[in-house]
Amino acid sequence: GPEELALLEQLLGLPKGNKYGVQGERKIPVLQTNNGPGLTGLMTIAAHLVKQAKKDQLLGSTAEEKAVVQQWLEYRVTRVDGGSSKEDTRIILKDLNIHLEDKVYLAGNIFTLADVLMYYGLHHIMVDLTVQEKEKYLNVSRWFSHIQHYPGVRQHLSKVIFMKNRLYTNAH
Repeated sequence: GPEELALLEQLLGLPKGNKYGVQGERKIPVLQTNNGPGLTGLMTIAAHLVKQAKKDQLLGSTAEEKAVVQQWLEYRVTRVDGGSSKEDTRIILKDLNIHLEDKVYLAGNIFTLADVLMYYGLHHIMVDLTVQEKEKYLNVSRWFSHIQHYPGVRQHLSKVIFMKNRLYTNAH
């Protein structure tokens, strides 16, 4: 929620100073604007920040890219934030692994807001995965590692380590 939005602000190079709050039981982020009603919801606020920073390409450039970005942002809010069980996590990682099979980024070949927010949303999950689990979801691991090295994305979040090669023990 608010923490992610602060990270996004920094990534976009926006001045700090936005006031974020949360609303309701599900702790939905709220941005208080100076003029008029506040903005509600992670996606709404994130898209607003992107436009404020004049980095609209992060929302996709073609109609299709825009739709795909939107689709993954919705997935992030409904599935990733909504999922809590081990089974939910397994399904999410499986979905993403299949999707990322032939793609560098979630929307294909361009880095978008979907990658940023999905990275923030999955960070706590990826940190806890075993080496075996990371290997099982190889495409997710490749994508995640790539995004965490993208300039400005990771910030203070802990780096997730991925083994590049398997270690064999010498049996004497």
